[in-house]
Amino acid sequence: MAAAIASWLWRPPLFPRHRSYGGIDLRIRRRCAVARKWRPSPRPLIAPCRASPDDKEESSKEDKGVETGGSDPPAEVSEPSKVISGSPLPGVKAPLESIKIPKEVLETIRNQIFGFDTFFATSQEYYEAGVIFRGNMRGEPAASHAKLSSRLQEKFGDEYQLFFISDPEGDKPLAAIVRNTSLQTEPGAIPDWFTVSAFGLVSLVTIFLRNSPALQLSLLTGSFTFEQVLDAVPRALVTLSVLLAHEAGHYVAAKRNGASIGLPYFIPSWQLGSFGGITRVTSVLKNRSELAEIAASGPLTGAVLALAIIVVGLLLTPEKGDGLLVSSSIFHDSLLVGGIAKLLLGDALKEGSTISINPVILSAWSGLLINAINCIPIGEIDGGRIAQALWGRKGWSRFTGVSIALLGLTGIFSDVALYWVVLVVFLQRGPIAPLADEVTPPSSKHIVAGVSALLLSLLVCCPFPFLFA
Repeated sequence: MAAAIASWLWRPPLFPRHRSYGGIDLRIRRRCAVARKWRPSPRPLIAPCRASPDDKEESSKEDKGVETGGSDPPAEVSEPSKVISGSPLPGVKAPLESIKIPKEVLETIRNQIFGFDTFFATSQEYYEAGVIFRGNMRGEPAASHAKLSSRLQEKFGDEYQLFFISDPEGDKPLAAIVRNTSLQTEPGAIPDWFTVSAFGLVSLVTIFLRNSPALQLSLLTGSFTFEQVLDAVPRALVTLSVLLAHEAGHYVAAKRNGASIGLPYFIPSWQLGSFGGITRVTSVLKNRSELAEIAASGPLTGAVLALAIIVVGLLLTPEKGDGLLVSSSIFHDSLLVGGIAKLLLGDALKEGSTISINPVILSAWSGLLINAINCIPIGEIDGGRIAQALWGRKGWSRFTGVSIALLGLTGIFSDVALYWVVLVVFLQRGPIAPLADEVTPPSSKHIVAGVSALLLSLLVCCPFPFLFA
């Protein structure tokens, strides 16, 4: 009976995820507590249930805030008997071939790179593509990450990459070390330029059709003419210019921060002309401030251009016969556009009336709406990246769940919302690729930029609730 109980107490878990304090596994503590209740005895069944003098001394040092130089090695941690499959980083797949970090390299990292002045490691978990260290952060995470990255560069060059990530099971940050080769994506069977060109060509067709109802009707009736295509060019160019400005904002922000992003995959849409572009980040971003800047620059740039075109279109009265007759009720579809229209048009915009407007207003409005739906905090689209930059990975996960539920309910009444949530779930649901430092919060100016992009999306998508008196 005693042998059976001892074997049960010491059995290793299927997927070891350690939570240690003072060098003692809390899992063993819990099992010892159960054993004490089952067998009343003044002595514990297993010796490791009591902390050794060294453990108590180390624990007292941590409680008193004792720190030493970076050359002092952290406590030795025993190597687990099982290697967890996959990658230690969220959003990164394990390579086809295992590239486990050698034990001597881990010893060097633990004893010469980590230290009391940066990150004190107390336990570790081995993966096929790297290792996660649990421990205590010393000082500011940004400064610690810079010191550790410099030491890692001096010892091993560009072979390894350091990550500070949040612990999904606790509040303390984790340090992850992976090989840079495991972060490189393998080329697909179809070249990127071919896929980008194919999606772009189809999106160009749908943008032309969306901006010319007469062209849509002529294609259905078989009375298609080349003049109808020429008539659709100005309006299609307005929507296309807003989309290109959006992508240009991403590229300029990425270049300014030394990051690299891939070519955009424009998603065609029958309702809007396009749902915008899917842009992949192809390098490791430094921190959440950099992610917020790259993600928010696209929607803000596109929105500025779209709003400028809408304002100019409202100020310029169309010539007789060139205007587009619309009902004033369409301006109830957007709180932002409806407010601007009422401010500029004044008494000309009345409830239940018909008004002649410049056709480019609707084309720019379409581009503004595409910007707005890309700022919904969900998945890997711009809004999801902004949410992670502002509130971390846990906040991103909550926002994604709520947004999917709300879009699903809205999809009952709106086909645009239904198609959009389906596309995001199947193509862009995440998780977002890890940042080198996910612990340090973004700067104030990046918080303002991210919140502005999210509020802009809300103002565009919410209806105008007041009557045009």
